[in-house]
Amino acid sequence: MAAGARPLRLLRCYAKGMRSSRLAIVALLAAACGGNDSSPSAEFANQCAAPRPGTADHQGSADTEKKFLRAWIDELYLWYREVPQADPNASPTVEDYFDKLKTPAKTASGNFKDRFHFTIPTAEWEQQSQGGVEAGYGATMLVLVPTAPRKAVVAYTQPGTEGASKLARGAQILKIDNVDLVNATGQANVDILNAGLFPAVNTTHTFEVLDVGATTSRVVTLTAKAITETPVQKVHVIPNTQVGYLLFNDHLALAEAGLFDAITNLKAQSITDLIIDMRYNGGGYLDIASELAFMVAGPSKTFGKTFERETFNDKYPSRDPVTGQPLSPTPFWTTAQGLSKTSGTALPHLDLPRVFVLTTGGTCSASEAVLNGLMGVGVQVIQIGTQTCGKPYGFYPQDNCGTTYFSIEFKGVNEKGFGDYADGFFPGGGANYPVGCQVLDDFGHELGDPAEAQLAAALHYQATGTCPASAAQALTVGGLRGEGRVLKSVWRTNRILRR
Repeated sequence: MAAGARPLRLLRCYAKGMRSSRLAIVALLAAACGGNDSSPSAEFANQCAAPRPGTADHQGSADTEKKFLRAWIDELYLWYREVPQADPNASPTVEDYFDKLKTPAKTASGNFKDRFHFTIPTAEWEQQSQGGVEAGYGATMLVLVPTAPRKAVVAYTQPGTEGASKLARGAQILKIDNVDLVNATGQANVDILNAGLFPAVNTTHTFEVLDVGATTSRVVTLTAKAITETPVQKVHVIPNTQVGYLLFNDHLALAEAGLFDAITNLKAQSITDLIIDMRYNGGGYLDIASELAFMVAGPSKTFGKTFERETFNDKYPSRDPVTGQPLSPTPFWTTAQGLSKTSGTALPHLDLPRVFVLTTGGTCSASEAVLNGLMGVGVQVIQIGTQTCGKPYGFYPQDNCGTTYFSIEFKGVNEKGFGDYADGFFPGGGANYPVGCQVLDDFGHELGDPAEAQLAAALHYQATGTCPASAAQALTVGGLRGEGRVLKSVWRTNRILRR
């Protein structure tokens, strides 16, 4: 992509990397490059081209910001030896330079090993990660086909929002502000589509949609607001069973209280099996993943065991380079860590020998850690859905000059030492992989509906120990079944440690 080109976000192609652009996800096609500066990053920290009043910032320049990044990457990046040399003066912006400070290596399947390098304005990061607040309509969109003829649908909605009152899962987006989403061409039309899909607060847009089962379209008007996410939804026991279900969309701070309440509720109803729907859960705080895994497995399986052991680059064999503390694995937390539930509160637990997890390519990072952590202590994970994103890596967020940077700093392995899933988990993938059934996402039914294809397959497997005959048919793309990418902010597709 030429310098200054305006990307189509997820309408044209899937992201090969991540950068801030507010809520946008963009393709990064530049070659990886970097530098080798012997100066420690602390020498250049908070020397900013535009210092923030009332902070530790002081006057610097774009050059000092780039020097900070170069030194920081050399100190902490997991694959720092693989970052090639480059001239920072060749990058017109600090963000452009950061985009290049990563390994160009690829996985066995041909994917870039580092597809997870991104930034976000610090103020947005703090608001989103702690309060679960983002600009939007309360309806999360998903792109099934990113090139013309494009196809986009509503994946799920947030309770109590305008989006939830006017849209439902599976509604196909045909036009945005009178621009044909399916076949639009030209940058001007693309800009209009992107403005509707990634709205600013208090902007209003019109959507022409085709609802599930409808033969004629309708037009709805939506105004973007600061939306507080509800990360845990639809908690219930499947009728006529002892199988619990919960939809878990994000490992953000609010999820701690939501999961606590959900598991308490299901435990009181004496469930014997649990289905966790994480098909759109891109990740977040690793502490929450650990808490959820404990609540599933209980103390007998997890006592004294490792949920995830983090390994940093070879400069730090025995200590955490960010906190300075001796390396110690993330345990299965038995009490709340104070994210949204009072710190030290004992967590409820179900003591289950197995768990069903619904997945797609949107299941990433901290969500994958739940699967891997449970398998590491002998809990049988039954995966229903499609291949996960493949991210056994994570980082600490790093603020400098009002931008928070995210660059891979560690790899995580479970109690058995397994963490080699850079191409994702998929049912029956071999040793250390879950069993289960391959089933595409079904947009013709609401999430939590026993007739929805993935949930139906999980229930069939729970009752019979086998995949339904219809599971293979569900892999055929057509109608309202498919595999796509949810349009959510990039930090929510990662594994994040707290300092």
